[in-house]
Formats: sequence, structure tokens, C-alpha cells
Amino acid sequence: MTALAPGVLLILDGWGHASPGPANALTAAHTPVLDDLTRGHGGRLLDASGAAVGLPEGTVGNSETGHLVMGAGRAVEYDSLRVGREARTGGLRSHPLLCDVCGELASNGGTLHLVGLCSDGRIHSDIDHLPEILQAAWNSGLHRVRIWAITDGRDVADGTAAHYLSRLEAMTGDRGVGAISGVIGRDYAMDKSGRDHLTAATVRLLLDGEATHTAATAETAVPLRSGDGAIPPTAVTGVSGRPARVEDGDCVLFTNFRSDRTAPLADMVADTLAESGRERVRLLSLAQYDTRAAIPALVPRADASGGLGDVLEDAGARSLRVAEPEKFEHVTFFLNGRDARPRTGEEHHRVTGAPDEPVHEHPEMNAAGVAGTVAEACAREDVDLVVANLANIDVVGHTGHFDATRRAAEAVDTAVAHIRAAARTAGRWLLIVGDHGNAEQMLRPAGDTEGKAVPYGGHTCNPVHCVLVPAGPRRDAVLSTTAPAAITSVAPTVLRLLGLPVPSPMTAPSLLRESGPAQTVPGLTGAAQEGHR
Repeated sequence: MTALAPGVLLILDGWGHASPGPANALTAAHTPVLDDLTRGHGGRLLDASGAAVGLPEGTVGNSETGHLVMGAGRAVEYDSLRVGREARTGGLRSHPLLCDVCGELASNGGTLHLVGLCSDGRIHSDIDHLPEILQAAWNSGLHRVRIWAITDGRDVADGTAAHYLSRLEAMTGDRGVGAISGVIGRDYAMDKSGRDHLTAATVRLLLDGEATHTAATAETAVPLRSGDGAIPPTAVTGVSGRPARVEDGDCVLFTNFRSDRTAPLADMVADTLAESGRERVRLLSLAQYDTRAAIPALVPRADASGGLGDVLEDAGARSLRVAEPEKFEHVTFFLNGRDARPRTGEEHHRVTGAPDEPVHEHPEMNAAGVAGTVAEACAREDVDLVVANLANIDVVGHTGHFDATRRAAEAVDTAVAHIRAAARTAGRWLLIVGDHGNAEQMLRPAGDTEGKAVPYGGHTCNPVHCVLVPAGPRRDAVLSTTAPAAITSVAPTVLRLLGLPVPSPMTAPSLLRESGPAQTVPGLTGAAQEGHR
């Protein structure tokens, strides 16, 4: 194989762009290196949300979609779009598998249990899909439907759980079927950090009715002083006063459409059911999950193959993937097109060692460890491409702590300085890009009439930064700042920088400046249309 031009793809999670202001933790931070890079001639802005990356129009970007489309080299239709289409066209309420299961439950005296995030953030779920499932149950003569509501406070504003539970109860009233039987925060039900005791508490609530608290109604299940995501396992008993549980012969349908934060719960439910002898409980999912257990999905996912991981493997290129645990799957599984198989020529380094306290108390996390690992890899002649993720801006930004997020950005700046120096010394090009917005918008309207703003820790629809630091005097290594583009262009750009051909599945253009007419991508909007010098 011809020698490749080695480089580094560095993803700064949550590195969005917005004008300076009281909500922007990034511009409030002292980040001389990032400021120098984004103000130079090697930087521009890219779309990272909505239709440009395969999400519903107006939907904020997220880490999973961001890494997926960066690796795929094209917009990959997100599960929410596919599920939403089935809901709008009536395909969900008439789905053969769902209707068959509901019919069997109606005949055998079983119960359908719906488990999912109760909000309309459309990152993990959309509450507006539930009426179609309830209608399928009603049409099949199934009236025993129990809903286990996971409260949000992250994809939507904190403090809105009661509002969404009220909406859900209105939906059950309109369809004449369904009742809320449990309420639990997403910190318990959607943990993916390996804190099994949180997931286990959710499983005990669902399968056995074991709860920290009981409440007569869903409304009283929401405490006055608690973040929505932290609501402990609460059984909603209704007039009977008895908690519900999953019985043998029932069916559990997980209604989230994103896999990563639901798969641990689904797998533990499957394991616990087997251990308890409830072998006749069927498990279904609204969209496809990456679980150990075989769980049929009502809506299949879009194909993301033929991307960066496939091209590197086919070309015999060697890559190193580096991240802290929170984002490790993103630079491996998602960047490789949701393919978990071991790759020839791919080496993984999961960087650990960050303090075990809450991240807002140690916003530096282990960015220094990631930077050190990348710097060591830059000096290796047997590594063609280093792919790394610095998670601080996004992970700390989600806490809503402005000052902690500002300090997280400063830790990232220090890490980028280390990586830039190592890449320059090793003669490597360096492409730095955000995967979605977050820390540039940490306040949002409170929804009252006084115009107050409240802390916000969610993602945004803002464009993200992209900067190329070329290796030496390469004249071709210059980003175009005129053609519209999205983060879908990352893989084609990386391949061109490496000196590898771009395959036909990658329909997004390279970001490198072309000698001919500027390439365009239909459907891109926002600041990314104009680019950024």
C-alpha cells in the first residue's frame, strides 16, 4: 500500500458556535488556542443538526448522530424520522407484529407494558408516538396497558415532568386505554455509565413493583424539589393501592428510539426475567437496539455501512481510537457505522482515571490523559490516523453549571494545545471538529411572562466549529469557506487528507478547497451556508 499522509481527527464534543453573551460558556472561557484556531484562515462552521444530518427538521444534534454521520460521510436517516413516518402514515398502529402481540395479549389476559422517556425532545423519544401504540392496543381489543414513564429534564427543560405526565394521561384518556403505573428519572432508567445499581432499581420497579416511593397519581409522583432526571423509582398505585408488575405472559415494549441509553435496561430486564422464570414475557422495541438479547424492533434502522471504518479497513490503514468512557463508543461503534465487530488495523484506547466525583466538581475530567495518549500515538509510525474525542464541554455542559463548563472548555484548550504541538512535531495534519452544539447556549427562557432565563444543559441547533491545521506547507490542505457543508463532510475530508479515495456511498463533499466550482449540498441551512473564516 502506498504510504498515507498521517493525521489526527479530534472531535470536541459539544463545541458549538454562538455569539458571545451571558449564555455562552465557551466565549467566557480563557481559550487562547481555540480562539487562535477559529479566528484563523483554517476554520469554518458546519451544520450539525436537523435535516443536514438525518434528524427531523429543527431537531438538535447529538453525539451519537454526530459521530455516525461523520463516519458515514452522508446524512443517515435517524430512527426518530423513521418511527415518525410510521406514526404519521398509520404504519405503527397497523404494524403486523404489534397488532399480533396485542391480539394475543387480549385473548390470553396479558398486559402490554410501555417503557420509555416521557418527553418530546426527539433525541431519545417522542411522547407523540404513544397514541399510535395505544390505538393499536384499542383496535386489538386490548385494554390492559400499563405505562412506565421515564422523566427527562435533559432533552427538554428540567421541571417539566408534571407537564409531560399530564399530556400522557390526556392521551390515554383520548384513546380510552392505558394507565401510568410507574415514574422514574432517566438518571436511573437510562444510565449507560455502568452504574448497574441504578438500572437494577428500574428493573425492580418494572418487573416486581418494588419502589422507593408510592403515589396515588402520576402528578403526585413528581417531588417538589428534585430534578426530573433524578426522580427515584415511584409506583403509581391508583385506587387499588397496589403496585403493578410484569407477569409471565405479558409483553414489554421499549418506546425509546435511541439505543445507547436503553440497551443496558433492556438487557437487564431480559436477564432478570430469565432468572425469575418468567420465560413467556415477550420483549419488543420501537426501534432497533444494540442489545445482547434478541429484541425484535418495530422499525428497522437505516444502513450506515461503507463509511470511514470500512474504507480504512479495506485499505489496510491503521487507526487508533481514543476517548474517555463517556464517549468511547462514539469514536468506535458509532463512527464505524454502528458496527461493533473488531476491525483489522484498529486499536482502541479507553482513557480512565478521572476523579469519581460529580463532573461539575472536576470539569477537567481526564482531558490530560486523552491528550497524552494522542500525543504518544502521533509519534508512532505504525498509526496512520488517530481519532480522539475530548468529552468535557458536552459532559460538563449537561450539568447546566456555567462556571464548571467554562473551566471544562479551558481544560479542553490545554489538551488541544498539547495535541497540536505533538501533531506538528510528528508532521501530522490535524482536523478539529465539533459534533453538536451545547455549551455555547447555557440559558433558556423560563417560560413565564417575566422574561427570566434559567440554566440549560441540553444540546442546540447551532453550527459547530471545524478547523484544519495542515502538516507543513500542503497547498491542497485548505478548507473551503464558501460551499455549504455539514459534519457529514468529515469522512470524505479525512480520506482526502490521508490520500485515500472517497467511495461512492459518501455523498457529502470534501471540505477541502477545490480548484473547480464549489460543491453544494441541498438542504443545509443556517450559518454553515456561509462558512466562517
